[in-house]
Amino acid sequence: MNEPTRLFDCIEQQLQKKATHAIVAAKENGSWKEYSIQELSETVNQLSAGLLKMGLGSGDRTPEGRDKIAVIAKNRPEWLILDLAVQQIGAVLTPVYPTISESELEYILQDAQVKIMFVNDSSLAEKVNGIRSGVPCLREIYSFEKAEGVKYWKDVLTADAAALQQAAEVAAQIQYEDLVTIIYTSGTTGKPKGVMLSHRNIVSNVNASMPYFPPGNRALSFLPMNHIFERMVTYLYLFKGVSIYYAESMETIGDNLKEVKPHMFTTVPRLLEKVYERIMTKGDELTGIKRKLFFWANDLAEKFEINRSKGFLYNFQLGLANKIVFSKWREGLGNELNAIISGGAACPIKLIRIFTAARIIIMEGYGLTETSPVISVNRYDAADRMIGSVGPLVEGVSVKIAEDGEIWCKGPNIMMGYYKLPELTAESIEDGWYKTGDIGMIIDKKFLKITDRKKEMFKTSGGKYVAPLAVEMKLRESPYIEAIMVIGAGEKYVGALIIPSFSHLADWAKRQNISYSSNEEMIQDARVKQLLKNEVETYNQHFSHVEQIKKFELLARDWSVETGELTPKLSLKRKVIMEKYKEAVRRIYA
Repeated sequence: MNEPTRLFDCIEQQLQKKATHAIVAAKENGSWKEYSIQELSETVNQLSAGLLKMGLGSGDRTPEGRDKIAVIAKNRPEWLILDLAVQQIGAVLTPVYPTISESELEYILQDAQVKIMFVNDSSLAEKVNGIRSGVPCLREIYSFEKAEGVKYWKDVLTADAAALQQAAEVAAQIQYEDLVTIIYTSGTTGKPKGVMLSHRNIVSNVNASMPYFPPGNRALSFLPMNHIFERMVTYLYLFKGVSIYYAESMETIGDNLKEVKPHMFTTVPRLLEKVYERIMTKGDELTGIKRKLFFWANDLAEKFEINRSKGFLYNFQLGLANKIVFSKWREGLGNELNAIISGGAACPIKLIRIFTAARIIIMEGYGLTETSPVISVNRYDAADRMIGSVGPLVEGVSVKIAEDGEIWCKGPNIMMGYYKLPELTAESIEDGWYKTGDIGMIIDKKFLKITDRKKEMFKTSGGKYVAPLAVEMKLRESPYIEAIMVIGAGEKYVGALIIPSFSHLADWAKRQNISYSSNEEMIQDARVKQLLKNEVETYNQHFSHVEQIKKFELLARDWSVETGELTPKLSLKRKVIMEKYKEAVRRIYA
Protein backbone atom coordinates (compact mmCIF):
# COMPACT_ATOMS: atom_id res chain seq x y z
CA MET A 1 0.00 0.00 0.00
CA ASN A 2 1.14 3.57 -0.71
CA GLU A 3 1.96 6.06 2.04
CA PRO A 4 -1.35 6.76 3.88
CA THR A 5 -2.99 10.11 3.14
CA ARG A 6 -6.19 9.73 5.20
CA LEU A 7 -6.59 8.57 8.77
CA PHE A 8 -9.05 5.83 7.80
CA ASP A 9 -6.37 4.31 5.52
CA CYS A 10 -5.28 2.44 8.66
CA ILE A 11 -8.15 -0.03 8.03
CA GLU A 12 -7.05 -0.94 4.52
CA GLN A 13 -3.43 -1.15 5.64
CA GLN A 14 -4.24 -3.71 8.34
CA LEU A 15 -6.60 -5.65 6.03
CA GLN A 16 -3.80 -5.94 3.45
CA LYS A 17 -1.50 -7.27 6.16
CA LYS A 18 -4.20 -9.88 6.92
CA ALA A 19 -3.96 -8.97 10.61
CA THR A 20 -5.71 -11.52 12.82
CA HIS A 21 -5.09 -10.06 16.31
CA ALA A 22 -7.57 -7.93 18.28
CA ILE A 23 -7.35 -4.38 16.93
CA VAL A 24 -9.55 -2.88 19.68
CA ALA A 25 -11.12 -4.30 22.84
CA ALA A 26 -13.36 -3.20 25.69
CA LYS A 27 -15.10 -4.69 28.70
CA GLU A 28 -18.67 -5.85 28.01
CA ASN A 29 -20.65 -7.52 30.80
CA GLY A 30 -17.49 -8.04 32.84
CA SER A 31 -15.27 -9.63 30.18
CA TRP A 32 -13.09 -8.28 27.38
CA LYS A 33 -14.74 -8.22 23.94
CA GLU A 34 -12.16 -8.07 21.17
CA TYR A 35 -12.74 -6.76 17.64
CA SER A 36 -10.69 -7.95 14.67
CA ILE A 37 -9.78 -5.54 11.87
CA GLN A 38 -12.35 -7.34 9.68
CA GLU A 39 -15.14 -6.72 12.23
CA LEU A 40 -14.04 -3.11 12.70
CA SER A 41 -13.96 -2.49 8.94
CA GLU A 42 -17.40 -4.03 8.36
CA THR A 43 -19.04 -1.98 11.14
CA VAL A 44 -17.36 1.25 10.02
CA ASN A 45 -18.57 0.73 6.43
CA GLN A 46 -22.12 -0.05 7.57
CA LEU A 47 -22.19 3.10 9.72
CA SER A 48 -20.79 5.20 6.84
CA ALA A 49 -23.52 3.85 4.56
CA GLY A 50 -26.19 4.49 7.19
CA LEU A 51 -25.07 8.09 7.72
CA LEU A 52 -25.12 8.71 3.95
CA LYS A 53 -28.68 7.32 3.76
CA MET A 54 -29.64 9.91 6.39
CA GLY A 55 -28.45 12.61 3.99
CA LEU A 56 -25.22 13.40 5.85
CA GLY A 57 -21.80 14.02 4.32
CA SER A 58 -23.17 15.78 1.27
CA GLY A 59 -22.11 19.35 2.17
CA ASP A 60 -19.71 21.42 0.06
CA ARG A 61 -15.95 21.20 0.62
CA THR A 62 -15.61 24.38 2.73
CA PRO A 63 -15.27 23.99 6.52
CA GLU A 64 -18.62 25.77 7.02
CA GLY A 65 -20.32 23.68 4.33
CA ARG A 66 -19.35 20.26 5.68
CA ASP A 67 -21.82 18.39 7.88
CA LYS A 68 -20.82 18.24 11.57
CA ILE A 69 -21.43 15.21 13.76
CA ALA A 70 -20.64 15.42 17.47
CA VAL A 71 -19.73 12.77 20.02
CA ILE A 72 -19.80 12.96 23.81
CA ALA A 73 -18.75 9.61 25.27
CA LYS A 74 -16.05 7.77 27.18
CA ASN A 75 -13.31 5.90 25.29
CA ARG A 76 -14.82 2.80 23.68
CA PRO A 77 -14.70 0.96 20.31
CA GLU A 78 -17.90 2.73 19.18
CA TRP A 79 -16.12 6.11 19.55
CA LEU A 80 -13.43 4.98 17.12
CA ILE A 81 -15.96 3.35 14.75
CA LEU A 82 -17.89 6.64 14.60
CA ASP A 83 -14.71 8.64 13.98
CA LEU A 84 -13.69 6.41 11.06
CA ALA A 85 -17.21 6.32 9.58
CA VAL A 86 -17.60 10.11 9.72
CA GLN A 87 -14.21 10.52 8.01
CA GLN A 88 -15.24 8.16 5.18
CA ILE A 89 -18.29 10.24 4.26
CA GLY A 90 -16.41 13.54 4.30
CA ALA A 91 -18.26 14.90 7.34
CA VAL A 92 -16.50 16.46 10.33
CA LEU A 93 -16.39 14.93 13.82
CA THR A 94 -16.68 17.40 16.69
CA PRO A 95 -15.77 15.63 19.96
CA VAL A 96 -16.95 17.06 23.28
CA TYR A 97 -15.73 16.27 26.80
CA PRO A 98 -18.39 14.47 28.92
CA THR A 99 -17.61 16.84 31.81
CA ILE A 100 -18.34 19.99 29.78
CA SER A 101 -20.69 22.59 31.26
CA GLU A 102 -24.13 22.95 29.68
CA SER A 103 -23.43 26.51 28.54
CA GLU A 104 -20.21 25.47 26.75
CA LEU A 105 -21.94 22.42 25.25
CA GLU A 106 -24.73 24.60 23.83
CA TYR A 107 -22.19 27.09 22.47
CA ILE A 108 -20.12 24.38 20.69
CA LEU A 109 -23.08 22.55 19.15
CA GLN A 110 -24.57 25.81 17.88
CA ASP A 111 -21.25 27.27 16.70
CA ALA A 112 -20.38 24.10 14.75
CA GLN A 113 -24.01 23.68 13.57
CA VAL A 114 -23.97 20.03 14.64
CA LYS A 115 -26.69 17.95 12.93
CA ILE A 116 -26.35 14.57 14.67
CA MET A 117 -25.07 13.76 18.16
CA PHE A 118 -23.78 10.43 19.50
CA VAL A 119 -23.71 10.06 23.29
CA ASN A 120 -22.43 7.42 25.68
CA ASP A 121 -25.63 6.73 27.61
CA SER A 122 -28.95 8.05 28.92
CA SER A 123 -27.36 10.50 31.39
CA LEU A 124 -25.44 12.26 28.62
CA ALA A 125 -28.53 12.16 26.39
CA GLU A 126 -30.35 14.02 29.18
CA LYS A 127 -27.52 16.57 29.32
CA VAL A 128 -27.83 17.23 25.58
CA ASN A 129 -31.63 17.32 25.72
CA GLY A 130 -31.36 19.93 28.48
CA ILE A 131 -29.85 22.46 26.04
CA ARG A 132 -31.52 21.23 22.85
CA SER A 133 -33.93 24.17 22.63
CA GLY A 134 -30.88 26.41 22.12
CA VAL A 135 -29.53 24.22 19.31
CA PRO A 136 -32.18 24.12 16.57
CA CYS A 137 -29.69 22.61 14.07
CA LEU A 138 -29.50 19.34 16.07
CA ARG A 139 -31.74 16.75 14.40
CA GLU A 140 -31.12 13.49 16.27
CA ILE A 141 -29.36 11.99 19.30
CA TYR A 142 -28.10 8.40 19.29
CA SER A 143 -26.75 6.47 22.27
CA PHE A 144 -23.93 3.89 22.29
CA GLU A 145 -25.70 2.14 25.17
CA LYS A 146 -29.33 1.07 24.92
CA ALA A 147 -31.47 3.58 26.79
CA GLU A 148 -35.19 4.20 27.02
CA GLY A 149 -36.35 7.13 24.95
CA VAL A 150 -33.02 7.46 23.08
CA LYS A 151 -32.30 6.07 19.61
CA TYR A 152 -29.71 3.27 19.52
CA TRP A 153 -26.60 3.85 17.39
CA LYS A 154 -26.78 0.43 15.73
CA ASP A 155 -30.10 1.45 14.16
CA VAL A 156 -28.07 3.69 11.82
CA LEU A 157 -26.05 0.74 10.45
CA THR A 158 -27.09 -0.65 7.10
CA ALA A 159 -25.95 -3.68 5.09
CA ASP A 160 -27.71 -2.43 1.94
CA ALA A 161 -25.38 -3.21 -1.00
CA ALA A 162 -26.16 -0.02 -2.92
CA ALA A 163 -25.57 2.17 0.14
CA LEU A 164 -22.29 0.37 0.89
CA GLN A 165 -21.16 0.88 -2.71
CA GLN A 166 -22.00 4.59 -2.50
CA ALA A 167 -20.06 4.84 0.80
CA ALA A 168 -17.00 3.24 -0.83
CA GLU A 169 -17.19 5.72 -3.74
CA VAL A 170 -17.50 8.70 -1.39
CA ALA A 171 -14.55 7.48 0.73
CA ALA A 172 -12.38 7.21 -2.39
CA GLN A 173 -12.90 10.94 -3.01
CA ILE A 174 -11.63 12.10 0.41
CA GLN A 175 -8.41 14.13 0.03
CA TYR A 176 -5.23 14.57 2.10
CA GLU A 177 -5.99 18.28 2.65
CA ASP A 178 -9.63 17.75 3.68
CA LEU A 179 -10.88 18.90 7.09
CA VAL A 180 -11.33 15.86 9.35
CA THR A 181 -12.20 17.26 12.79
CA ILE A 182 -12.93 20.42 14.76
CA ILE A 183 -11.68 20.22 18.33
CA TYR A 184 -12.92 22.93 20.64
CA THR A 185 -10.34 23.94 23.23
CA SER A 186 -11.75 25.52 26.36
CA GLY A 187 -8.31 26.78 27.33
CA THR A 188 -7.96 28.74 30.54
CA THR A 189 -9.94 31.82 29.46
CA GLY A 190 -12.76 32.92 27.18
CA LYS A 191 -15.16 31.01 24.92
CA PRO A 192 -14.14 27.67 23.39
CA LYS A 193 -12.45 28.02 20.01
CA GLY A 194 -12.67 25.36 17.30
CA VAL A 195 -9.31 24.08 16.04
CA MET A 196 -9.66 22.78 12.46
CA LEU A 197 -7.41 19.81 11.70
CA SER A 198 -7.09 18.08 8.33
CA HIS A 199 -6.07 14.53 7.42
CA ARG A 200 -2.72 16.07 6.39
CA ASN A 201 -2.22 17.63 9.83
CA ILE A 202 -2.80 14.43 11.81
CA VAL A 203 -1.47 11.86 9.29
CA SER A 204 1.80 13.80 8.92
CA ASN A 205 2.14 13.82 12.71
CA VAL A 206 1.45 10.06 12.89
CA ASN A 207 4.13 9.43 10.23
CA ALA A 208 6.60 11.79 11.96
CA SER A 209 6.12 10.02 15.31
CA MET A 210 6.27 6.46 13.93
CA PRO A 211 10.10 6.05 14.08
CA TYR A 212 10.11 6.80 17.82
CA PHE A 213 7.46 4.26 18.75
CA PRO A 214 8.34 2.14 21.82
CA PRO A 215 8.47 -1.65 21.47
CA GLY A 216 5.28 -3.60 22.09
CA ASN A 217 1.92 -4.50 20.57
CA ARG A 218 -0.58 -3.90 23.39
CA ALA A 219 -1.77 -0.54 24.75
CA LEU A 220 -4.23 0.59 27.40
CA SER A 221 -6.26 3.70 26.52
CA PHE A 222 -7.82 5.93 29.19
CA LEU A 223 -6.95 9.54 28.33
CA PRO A 224 -10.06 11.06 26.69
CA MET A 225 -10.12 10.58 22.91
CA ASN A 226 -11.70 14.05 22.75
CA HIS A 227 -8.16 15.31 23.25
CA ILE A 228 -5.89 15.33 20.18
CA PHE A 229 -3.06 13.63 22.13
CA GLU A 230 -4.96 10.36 22.68
CA ARG A 231 -6.68 10.63 19.29
CA MET A 232 -3.43 10.96 17.33
CA VAL A 233 -1.78 8.19 19.35
CA THR A 234 -4.83 5.98 18.63
CA TYR A 235 -4.08 6.29 14.90
CA LEU A 236 -0.41 5.67 15.59
CA TYR A 237 -1.48 2.40 17.30
CA LEU A 238 -3.81 1.51 14.40
CA PHE A 239 -1.22 2.08 11.66
CA LYS A 240 1.36 0.19 13.76
CA GLY A 241 -1.05 -2.70 14.39
CA VAL A 242 -1.03 -2.31 18.19
CA SER A 243 -4.06 -3.75 20.05
CA ILE A 244 -5.94 -0.98 21.90
CA TYR A 245 -7.70 -1.96 25.13
CA TYR A 246 -10.05 0.69 26.52
CA ALA A 247 -10.02 1.06 30.30
CA GLU A 248 -13.50 0.81 31.85
CA SER A 249 -13.07 4.06 33.78
CA MET A 250 -10.42 6.15 35.56
CA GLU A 251 -11.25 4.24 38.77
CA THR A 252 -10.54 0.80 37.25
CA ILE A 253 -7.18 1.63 35.64
CA GLY A 254 -5.27 -0.32 38.34
CA ASP A 255 -7.27 -3.51 37.67
CA ASN A 256 -7.24 -3.02 33.90
CA LEU A 257 -3.43 -2.68 33.90
CA LYS A 258 -3.12 -6.07 35.59
CA GLU A 259 -5.64 -7.68 33.18
CA VAL A 260 -4.33 -6.22 29.92
CA LYS A 261 -0.60 -6.15 30.79
CA PRO A 262 0.02 -3.31 28.32
CA HIS A 263 3.40 -2.53 26.79
CA MET A 264 2.58 1.20 26.74
CA PHE A 265 0.01 3.84 27.57
CA THR A 266 -0.33 7.61 27.39
CA THR A 267 -0.99 9.82 30.39
CA VAL A 268 -0.95 13.36 31.68
CA PRO A 269 1.48 14.16 34.54
CA ARG A 270 -1.31 14.66 37.11
CA LEU A 271 -2.39 11.02 36.76
CA LEU A 272 1.22 9.86 36.97
CA GLU A 273 1.58 11.89 40.17
CA LYS A 274 -1.47 10.14 41.61
CA VAL A 275 0.04 6.72 40.76
CA TYR A 276 3.22 7.74 42.57
CA GLU A 277 1.24 9.10 45.54
CA ARG A 278 -0.57 5.74 45.88
CA ILE A 279 2.77 3.92 45.76
CA MET A 280 4.18 6.22 48.46
CA THR A 281 1.07 5.78 50.63
CA LYS A 282 1.57 2.00 50.49
CA GLY A 283 5.23 2.54 51.38
CA ASP A 284 4.16 4.60 54.41
CA GLU A 285 2.07 1.64 55.61
CA LEU A 286 5.09 -0.68 55.70
CA THR A 287 7.00 -1.33 58.91
CA GLY A 288 10.45 -2.49 59.94
CA ILE A 289 13.00 -3.58 57.35
CA LYS A 290 10.45 -3.47 54.49
CA ARG A 291 9.78 0.20 55.16
CA LYS A 292 13.50 1.00 55.35
CA LEU A 293 14.17 -0.81 52.05
CA PHE A 294 11.25 0.97 50.34
CA PHE A 295 12.48 4.46 51.22
CA TRP A 296 16.13 3.53 50.60
CA ALA A 297 15.15 2.49 47.05
CA ASN A 298 13.09 5.67 46.53
CA ASP A 299 15.96 7.90 47.73
CA LEU A 300 18.34 6.04 45.41
CA ALA A 301 15.98 6.57 42.44
CA GLU A 302 15.77 10.32 43.12
CA LYS A 303 19.51 10.56 42.34
CA PHE A 304 19.21 8.73 38.98
CA GLU A 305 20.74 10.29 35.84
CA ILE A 306 20.17 9.35 32.18
CA ASN A 307 23.27 8.89 30.02
CA ARG A 308 25.61 9.46 32.97
CA SER A 309 27.06 6.59 34.98
CA LYS A 310 27.11 7.15 38.72
CA GLY A 311 29.67 4.41 39.27
CA PHE A 312 29.72 0.73 40.10
CA LEU A 313 28.41 1.02 43.67
CA TYR A 314 25.36 3.10 42.68
CA ASN A 315 24.56 0.81 39.72
CA PHE A 316 24.87 -2.26 41.98
CA GLN A 317 22.56 -0.72 44.60
CA LEU A 318 20.03 0.34 41.96
CA GLY A 319 20.03 -3.18 40.51
CA LEU A 320 19.28 -4.48 44.01
CA ALA A 321 16.52 -1.88 44.50
CA ASN A 322 14.96 -2.95 41.20
CA LYS A 323 14.95 -6.57 42.26
CA ILE A 324 13.61 -6.02 45.79
CA VAL A 325 11.35 -2.93 45.53
CA PHE A 326 10.73 -1.63 42.01
CA SER A 327 9.78 -5.06 40.67
CA LYS A 328 6.61 -4.68 42.81
CA TRP A 329 5.90 -1.29 41.18
CA ARG A 330 6.19 -2.87 37.73
CA GLU A 331 3.87 -5.71 38.80
CA GLY A 332 1.27 -3.11 39.79
CA LEU A 333 1.45 -1.68 36.25
CA GLY A 334 0.96 -5.07 34.60
CA ASN A 335 4.61 -6.19 34.66
CA GLU A 336 5.11 -5.85 30.87
CA LEU A 337 5.20 -2.08 30.55
CA ASN A 338 7.95 -0.73 28.26
CA ALA A 339 7.09 2.96 28.23
CA ILE A 340 4.68 5.63 29.39
CA ILE A 341 4.14 8.51 26.98
CA SER A 342 3.43 11.71 28.93
CA GLY A 343 2.02 14.94 27.51
CA GLY A 344 -0.54 17.68 28.04
CA ALA A 345 1.48 19.45 30.75
CA ALA A 346 4.97 19.51 32.25
CA CYS A 347 5.93 16.30 34.06
CA PRO A 348 7.77 16.80 37.38
CA ILE A 349 11.49 15.99 36.94
CA LYS A 350 11.54 14.02 40.18
CA LEU A 351 8.86 11.67 38.84
CA ILE A 352 10.68 11.03 35.54
CA ARG A 353 13.89 10.33 37.45
CA ILE A 354 12.26 7.86 39.85
CA PHE A 355 10.18 5.95 37.28
CA THR A 356 13.13 5.69 34.87
CA ALA A 357 15.33 4.36 37.66
CA ALA A 358 12.58 1.80 38.30
CA ARG A 359 12.90 0.69 34.64
CA ILE A 360 9.65 2.35 33.60
CA ILE A 361 10.63 4.66 30.73
CA ILE A 362 8.83 8.01 30.60
CA MET A 363 8.72 9.48 27.10
CA GLU A 364 7.70 13.07 27.80
CA GLY A 365 6.59 15.01 24.75
CA TYR A 366 5.21 18.42 23.88
CA GLY A 367 2.56 19.80 21.59
CA LEU A 368 -0.79 21.54 21.33
CA THR A 369 -4.16 20.86 19.74
CA GLU A 370 -3.16 23.41 17.08
CA THR A 371 -0.06 21.35 16.20
CA SER A 372 -1.88 17.99 15.84
CA PRO A 373 -0.23 17.68 18.50
CA VAL A 374 3.40 16.45 18.64
CA ILE A 375 6.20 18.99 18.24
CA SER A 376 8.87 17.08 20.16
CA VAL A 377 9.21 13.92 22.24
CA ASN A 378 11.85 12.17 24.31
CA ARG A 379 12.68 8.92 22.55
CA TYR A 380 12.65 5.37 23.88
CA ASP A 381 16.39 5.21 23.16
CA ALA A 382 18.20 6.79 26.14
CA ALA A 383 20.62 8.69 23.85
CA ASP A 384 17.67 10.83 22.72
CA ARG A 385 16.17 11.41 26.16
CA MET A 386 16.95 14.27 28.49
CA ILE A 387 15.29 14.73 31.87
CA GLY A 388 13.83 18.22 32.17
CA SER A 389 13.35 18.58 28.41
CA VAL A 390 10.50 17.58 26.10
CA GLY A 391 12.93 15.86 23.75
CA PRO A 392 14.14 16.41 20.17
CA LEU A 393 11.77 17.66 17.46
CA VAL A 394 9.89 15.11 15.37
CA GLU A 395 10.70 14.86 11.65
CA GLY A 396 9.30 17.58 9.41
CA VAL A 397 8.52 19.96 12.29
CA SER A 398 10.58 23.14 12.73
CA VAL A 399 10.87 25.37 15.81
CA LYS A 400 12.34 28.81 16.32
CA ILE A 401 12.60 30.83 19.51
CA ALA A 402 11.24 34.38 19.14
CA GLU A 403 13.00 37.39 20.70
CA ASP A 404 10.79 37.21 23.80
CA GLY A 405 11.51 33.48 24.22
CA GLU A 406 8.21 32.26 22.74
CA ILE A 407 8.31 28.96 20.83
CA TRP A 408 7.14 29.24 17.21
CA CYS A 409 6.41 26.08 15.24
CA LYS A 410 6.13 25.32 11.51
CA GLY A 411 5.27 22.16 9.60
CA PRO A 412 2.50 20.10 7.98
CA ASN A 413 1.06 19.55 11.48
CA ILE A 414 0.00 23.20 11.92
CA MET A 415 -3.80 23.52 12.00
CA MET A 416 -5.90 24.83 9.13
CA GLY A 417 -7.03 27.61 11.47
CA TYR A 418 -9.68 28.44 14.07
CA TYR A 419 -13.22 27.72 12.87
CA LYS A 420 -15.01 30.93 11.82
CA LEU A 421 -12.31 33.02 13.54
CA PRO A 422 -10.05 34.34 10.73
CA GLU A 423 -8.75 37.27 12.82
CA LEU A 424 -7.61 34.97 15.63
CA THR A 425 -6.06 32.61 13.06
CA ALA A 426 -4.10 35.50 11.52
CA GLU A 427 -2.96 36.58 15.01
CA SER A 428 -1.76 33.06 15.85
CA ILE A 429 0.02 32.14 12.60
CA GLU A 430 2.64 34.39 11.02
CA ASP A 431 4.25 33.35 7.71
CA GLY A 432 3.31 29.74 8.48
CA TRP A 433 4.77 29.88 12.00
CA TYR A 434 2.32 29.05 14.79
CA LYS A 435 2.90 31.00 18.02
CA THR A 436 2.56 28.44 20.80
CA GLY A 437 2.29 30.82 23.76
CA ASP A 438 4.97 28.76 25.53
CA ILE A 439 8.39 30.08 26.53
CA GLY A 440 11.35 27.80 25.91
CA MET A 441 14.86 27.16 24.65
CA ILE A 442 16.87 24.62 22.66
CA ILE A 443 19.55 22.80 24.69
CA ASP A 444 22.67 21.30 23.03
CA LYS A 445 21.13 22.16 19.62
CA LYS A 446 18.86 19.15 20.13
CA PHE A 447 16.49 19.14 23.11
CA LEU A 448 13.53 21.49 23.48
CA LYS A 449 12.90 22.75 27.00
CA ILE A 450 9.71 24.54 28.12
CA THR A 451 10.18 27.11 30.88
CA ASP A 452 6.68 28.63 31.19
CA ARG A 453 3.46 29.80 29.57
CA LYS A 454 3.82 33.29 28.14
CA LYS A 455 0.36 34.32 29.36
CA GLU A 456 0.95 32.94 32.85
CA MET A 457 4.13 34.86 33.61
CA PHE A 458 3.48 37.91 35.73
CA LYS A 459 5.23 41.00 37.02
CA THR A 460 5.32 41.97 40.69
CA SER A 461 4.78 45.61 41.71
CA GLY A 462 8.58 45.86 41.84
CA GLY A 463 8.73 45.14 38.09
CA LYS A 464 10.26 41.66 38.44
CA TYR A 465 9.00 38.80 36.25
CA VAL A 466 7.92 35.53 37.88
CA ALA A 467 7.32 32.26 35.98
CA PRO A 468 4.81 30.42 38.20
CA LEU A 469 4.98 27.01 36.51
CA ALA A 470 8.54 26.20 37.66
CA VAL A 471 7.70 27.17 41.26
CA GLU A 472 4.47 25.15 41.25
CA MET A 473 6.14 22.04 39.84
CA LYS A 474 8.88 22.13 42.48
CA LEU A 475 6.44 22.65 45.38
CA ARG A 476 4.28 19.76 44.17
CA GLU A 477 7.22 17.46 44.90
CA SER A 478 6.31 17.83 48.58
CA PRO A 479 4.26 14.84 49.79
CA TYR A 480 2.09 17.30 51.73
CA ILE A 481 1.09 19.45 48.72
CA GLU A 482 -1.60 18.12 46.37
CA ALA A 483 -2.08 21.25 44.25
CA ILE A 484 -0.80 24.81 44.20
CA MET A 485 -1.29 28.04 42.29
CA VAL A 486 1.35 30.76 42.56
CA ILE A 487 -0.01 34.34 42.48
CA GLY A 488 1.37 37.88 42.76
CA ALA A 489 0.68 39.90 39.60
CA GLY A 490 1.08 43.56 40.53
CA GLU A 491 1.71 42.70 44.19
CA LYS A 492 4.74 43.33 46.41
CA TYR A 493 5.51 39.64 46.84
CA VAL A 494 4.63 36.16 45.59
CA GLY A 495 1.86 34.23 47.34
CA ALA A 496 0.16 30.88 46.78
CA LEU A 497 -3.11 29.02 47.15
CA ILE A 498 -2.30 25.52 48.39
CA ILE A 499 -4.42 22.38 48.62
CA PRO A 500 -2.70 19.96 51.01
CA SER A 501 -2.47 16.24 50.29
CA PHE A 502 -5.06 15.25 52.88
CA SER A 503 -4.16 11.54 52.76
CA HIS A 504 -0.53 12.30 53.74
CA LEU A 505 -1.69 14.96 56.17
CA ALA A 506 -4.01 12.43 57.84
CA ASP A 507 -1.10 10.02 58.43
CA TRP A 508 1.03 12.85 59.81
CA ALA A 509 -1.82 14.07 62.08
CA LYS A 510 -2.27 10.55 63.43
CA ARG A 511 1.42 10.36 64.36
CA GLN A 512 1.13 13.77 66.08
CA ASN A 513 -2.09 12.75 67.93
CA ILE A 514 -3.99 15.55 66.20
CA SER A 515 -7.71 14.84 65.91
CA TYR A 516 -10.04 16.53 63.41
CA SER A 517 -13.50 15.98 61.91
CA SER A 518 -13.10 17.66 58.50
CA ASN A 519 -10.57 19.07 56.04
CA GLU A 520 -11.73 22.55 57.02
CA GLU A 521 -10.91 21.87 60.66
CA MET A 522 -7.54 20.35 59.77
CA ILE A 523 -6.27 23.36 57.79
CA GLN A 524 -7.14 25.69 60.67
CA ASP A 525 -4.85 23.80 63.07
CA ALA A 526 -1.74 25.85 63.87
CA ARG A 527 0.48 22.74 63.76
CA VAL A 528 -0.73 21.87 60.25
CA LYS A 529 -0.11 25.45 59.11
CA GLN A 530 3.42 25.27 60.54
CA LEU A 531 4.09 21.96 58.78
CA LEU A 532 3.09 23.49 55.42
CA LYS A 533 5.09 26.64 56.18
CA ASN A 534 8.18 24.50 56.79
CA GLU A 535 7.58 22.68 53.48
CA VAL A 536 7.24 25.95 51.57
CA GLU A 537 10.41 27.37 53.18
CA THR A 538 12.34 24.21 52.32
CA TYR A 539 11.41 24.46 48.63
CA ASN A 540 11.83 28.26 48.57
CA GLN A 541 15.59 27.66 48.76
CA HIS A 542 15.51 26.58 45.09
CA PHE A 543 14.32 30.01 43.92
CA SER A 544 15.52 33.57 43.71
CA HIS A 545 14.30 36.00 46.38
CA VAL A 546 11.58 37.46 44.13
CA GLU A 547 10.19 34.00 43.23
CA GLN A 548 9.94 32.78 46.82
CA ILE A 549 6.47 32.33 48.35
CA LYS A 550 6.08 34.74 51.25
CA LYS A 551 2.48 33.99 52.28
CA PHE A 552 -0.05 31.30 51.40
CA GLU A 553 -3.59 30.19 52.13
CA LEU A 554 -4.64 26.56 52.59
CA LEU A 555 -7.81 25.35 50.84
CA ALA A 556 -9.97 22.45 51.99
CA ARG A 557 -11.22 21.11 48.64
CA ASP A 558 -9.34 19.83 45.60
CA TRP A 559 -9.76 21.50 42.21
CA SER A 560 -11.39 19.53 39.41
CA VAL A 561 -12.81 19.74 35.91
CA GLU A 562 -16.31 19.24 37.30
CA THR A 563 -16.05 22.17 39.74
CA GLY A 564 -14.56 24.39 37.04
CA GLU A 565 -11.01 25.11 38.24
CA LEU A 566 -9.26 22.76 35.78
CA THR A 567 -9.37 22.36 32.01
CA PRO A 568 -10.11 18.84 30.69
CA LYS A 569 -6.35 18.20 30.39
CA LEU A 570 -6.03 19.21 34.07
CA SER A 571 -4.37 22.62 33.59
CA LEU A 572 -5.24 25.39 36.04
CA LYS A 573 -7.92 27.88 35.03
CA ARG A 574 -6.12 30.70 36.80
CA LYS A 575 -8.73 33.42 36.28
CA VAL A 576 -11.51 31.13 37.55
CA ILE A 577 -9.47 30.20 40.65
CA MET A 578 -8.58 33.84 41.35
CA GLU A 579 -12.26 34.79 41.21
CA LYS A 580 -13.50 31.77 43.16
CA TYR A 581 -10.97 32.22 45.96
CA LYS A 582 -10.75 36.02 45.96
CA GLU A 583 -11.27 36.13 49.75
CA ALA A 584 -8.28 33.84 50.30
CA VAL A 585 -6.24 35.98 47.88
CA ARG A 586 -7.33 39.11 49.75
CA ARG A 587 -6.07 37.58 53.05
CA ILE A 588 -2.65 36.88 51.47
CA TYR A 589 -2.23 40.53 50.53
CA ALA A 590 -4.12 42.10 53.46
